[in-house]
Amino acid sequence: MPTVKMTVNGKAVSADVEARTLLVHFLRDTLALTGTHVGCDTAQCGACTVHVNGKAVKSCNVLAVQLDGAQVTTIEGLATGDTLHPMQEAFRDNHGLQCGFCTPGMVMSAIDLVQGKPALSESEIRAGLEGNICRCTGYHNIVKAVKAGADAMQSGKGR
Repeated sequence: MPTVKMTVNGKAVSADVEARTLLVHFLRDTLALTGTHVGCDTAQCGACTVHVNGKAVKSCNVLAVQLDGAQVTTIEGLATGDTLHPMQEAFRDNHGLQCGFCTPGMVMSAIDLVQGKPALSESEIRAGLEGNICRCTGYHNIVKAVKAGADAMQSGKGR
């Protein structure tokens, strides 16, 4: 079995994995980081979205061995101690979650969407989240949360 080494949420990790192990299963089963959800296993729903080298990636669509040496951030790696990332705060404060199943992937996608961009319109946010499915809402509060999170990140409150 190949050995995969990467940095996950700022910590070096190494494990022997089967070559066919998907990143989502490496994170959940090997590292016990269960905030990354398995939804569709076909890269359609976005519940498994994480950041790889600073970009949003659907972890059900990439093998762990492909990311040897990569920097991976999961939803568990966003907060600093008890201080939530501004996008996490915005989802909480704007009721951007219902059952919570899609929330980790939505937050990770939203951060990638807004980083380094000026104010996004509602239609740009909706288009940017197109690869993330929420079965509970009409996305109204999710869009509000992304806008609020983007504003907080742009004003220097966040990363």
